Amino acid sequence: MGDLYVWLISFFFLIALLILIVYQLMCLADLEFDYINPYDSSTRVNSVILPEFITQGVLCAFFLLTGHWAMSLLCGPYLYYNVKLYMRKQHLVDVTEIFNMLHKEKKQRLFKLFYLVVLLFLCIFWMILTALEDHDD
Repeated sequence: MGDLYVWLISFFFLIALLILIVYQLMCLADLEFDYINPYDSSTRVNSVILPEFITQGVLCAFFLLTGHWAMSLLCGPYLYYNVKLYMRKQHLVDVTEIFNMLHKEKKQRLFKLFYLVVLLFLCIFWMILTALEDHDD
């Protein structure tokens, strides 16, 4: 039963990450369609970048500590990319360059979104499989 709780907690972590990424995409789309000014858009995006990085790190450590090595390894590239961005100080969106980098920023977040959706489906699969195994006992 404890394994089911692990998958349930990781499910909520992944949903939180998806919400943060979708929020960033919405802010960038609003900027693209000129519904919001560049300063407000970059401020909104920058305010959720660090929570996204921290949540991803906690999720990867959570998988590692609970013994789900495969999922931890699948979270590794995303975590490595986030750490690399943070160490190079390229994780924040610059107000003055946001229009020039808009396509790249949206593509980056779409890639993260698809990556997280795959992780979410794997998490749901393992959660269902664990629940069925617990039900058989």
